[in-house]
Amino acid sequence: MLVIPAIDLKEGKCVRLEQGLMDKDTIFNENPAAQALDWQNQGAELLHLVDLDGAFAGEPKNRAAIEAIIKTISIPAQLGGGIRDLATIEAYLSMGLSRVIIGTAAQRNPELVREACVRYPGRIVVGIDAKDGMVAVQGWAEVTGITAVELAKKFEDCGVSAIIYTDISRDGMLQGPNLEATRSLAEAVSIPVIASGGVSSLKDIKDLMAIEHSGVTGVITGKAVYTGSIKLAEAISLTRGQA
Repeated sequence: MLVIPAIDLKEGKCVRLEQGLMDKDTIFNENPAAQALDWQNQGAELLHLVDLDGAFAGEPKNRAAIEAIIKTISIPAQLGGGIRDLATIEAYLSMGLSRVIIGTAAQRNPELVREACVRYPGRIVVGIDAKDGMVAVQGWAEVTGITAVELAKKFEDCGVSAIIYTDISRDGMLQGPNLEATRSLAEAVSIPVIASGGVSSLKDIKDLMAIEHSGVTGVITGKAVYTGSIKLAEAISLTRGQA
């Protein structure tokens, strides 16, 4: 299982939100590129970037910070937030990102995901964020009438490289991941699932490792590695069987 540290960008700074609320943010680093390099130096093999302003605006908003991160690190990075069309996907991949994450547009325009997978095989990830099992979009501001599993199944055969599943109620709260919902989603589709939201301890990572056989191949951690409740190097060693 891959441990993937997150860098959430708001107004060019590295922040964490509570339950996706933009007015409940904590700045952890004013230099996101330096933070990215620190995660790389601690053993990260992949970084998870989110353009929070872009997610709400529906268009890229933190391009300078993203470019700085890509120029600073040598490991792959994936990005979500405000990606709504093929032109934006192409621009980000050309910039040097390894993968892009389609969230809101996956629910509103599933054909975009299918077309992007054809054009950029292996480089398209679908982000599914849910509140009480229902998909939330537009920076989590709008809850839809479709379940996470229903949405995931729409992309079963189009070449999506992974699904990132986030339980919004857990995100930034350090209450532990929603294991049951994550496992159910992973078992419902053949696409690899990356768990996100609420991971607060090595025990949480061990719990996710116990459902790895269901198709959970990675875990994104944010607030926990910033506050020190999880030491990134220790978590990586654990998942590699070295702890």
